[in-house]
Amino acid sequence: MAQYAVLIYERETPGGVADMPPEVMEAHRRVPERVRELGGRIVSAYATQPSATATSIRADVITDGPFIESKEALAGFFVIEADDLDQALAIGRVVPIMDGGVEVRPLIQE
Repeated sequence: MAQYAVLIYERETPGGVADMPPEVMEAHRRVPERVRELGGRIVSAYATQPSATATSIRADVITDGPFIESKEALAGFFVIEADDLDQALAIGRVVPIMDGGVEVRPLIQE
């Protein structure tokens, strides 16, 4: 099966996850089950610390903060196995998003 990165972008809030409504948190907890229902498999999953904890490297310069400044920050990501991009996109659509979006990107496999 092909592997895809599912990147979750959300607008950051001062309280982080604590500001997330309970129904959205519950929807996140159900994502693995929904992925299985769609025939995919989560290989690994991670939530990220706030973007203020990021450190970026550009050539020889190291700076505090994320590599790309935007209204939304990378909130987390997971790697899935899916039959094809259509199935990966269907899986990406089950991720609950409050004010952001999801990017699905095929991974290079050898």
